[in-house]
Amino acid sequence: MQISSAVPSPCFVLEEERLNRNLAIFRRVQAEAPVEIMLALKGFALFPAFPYLRSTLAGASASSLWEARLAAEEFGKEVHVYAPAYREADLKEILPLATHVTFNSLSQWSRYQSLLSQSSPEAGLRINPEYSPVETALYNPCVPGSRLGVRASELGETLPAGIRGFLSHNLCESDSFALEKTLSQIETLFGAFLPQLHWLNLGGGHLMTRRDYDVDHAIKTLNQFHRRHPRLRLILEPGSAVAWETGFLVGAVEDLLPQDGFTYAMLDVSFTAHMPDCLEMPYRPEIRGARQPRPGETAYRLGGSSCLAGDFLGDYAFERPLQVGDRLIFEDMMHYTLVKTTMFNGVPHPAIGFLRSDGQFELWRQFDYSDYRNRMG
Repeated sequence: MQISSAVPSPCFVLEEERLNRNLAIFRRVQAEAPVEIMLALKGFALFPAFPYLRSTLAGASASSLWEARLAAEEFGKEVHVYAPAYREADLKEILPLATHVTFNSLSQWSRYQSLLSQSSPEAGLRINPEYSPVETALYNPCVPGSRLGVRASELGETLPAGIRGFLSHNLCESDSFALEKTLSQIETLFGAFLPQLHWLNLGGGHLMTRRDYDVDHAIKTLNQFHRRHPRLRLILEPGSAVAWETGFLVGAVEDLLPQDGFTYAMLDVSFTAHMPDCLEMPYRPEIRGARQPRPGETAYRLGGSSCLAGDFLGDYAFERPLQVGDRLIFEDMMHYTLVKTTMFNGVPHPAIGFLRSDGQFELWRQFDYSDYRNRMG
């Protein structure tokens, strides 16, 4: 696919056709299983896209006051809020916005339960199911000594008065069999409390829009669990799955620096500022038209636009030698990437746009010096 000259560089581009493909999967899951799917703003908060999501998703989940405001102001349906620790001033502003508020610890619930009244949102506790398939410790909320969630041993035999639901968030880009294992763990460790609850939120990490995800198995698993616990309202908050493979980041080659054994392609985008998971996870993003270098051919190491020494990624080969001015398309750059971007080093922030199904491009947002300056004072 040729990228229109109307798309500036650098620019994040959301693709309508691919977004609709993902939404069709969510509609099917909600039609065939007793579950409601929320948008997790921590994974995708591009609010100009909310009108495309609102008719399919039940609401939005937030992890802070500002995310809760965005959910209430721009999504306009249910607002579920969880934070590892609430500040009292923030929580007082959150309560009028939220339909559900989840606490990370028994001490936070004890401290703040007096703020909740009959008209307040339903209160929940985050639980630690003591299981996660996630191998990267940075993304694993169930590592030994985790600060996230209440363990079954802390609850003992009594559910705190006023708690109406549990949140279990222990997955990251995981499959339906991890969902099945999670439900089994919850029944084993917290099963005595399930008949007392109104809802069970299974959090995010359910990558049901990935092409190899077994959607049929997920539907079967959710139905089986619901038959065992028919009073429970089941909720999912997939972050990555909503925007999985729905858009890209365009960057341009600004310089070529030959080295011993490879050539640096210096770009107008930064990995540390614009694609931080490439360095944190780490992972190697796909680039349209690129592949692993073969023996003897030119390898390109991609240099980011900041002065951080480690702001580079490699190595890639292309069908023809790169030239200054060539544009590179980094695939799958919508989920988590956009919400994690920074203006470190004062590097120009990528624009944001929308590619319609008919091929027309809409420029949604461009950034300038004032956006950088206004963050500093």
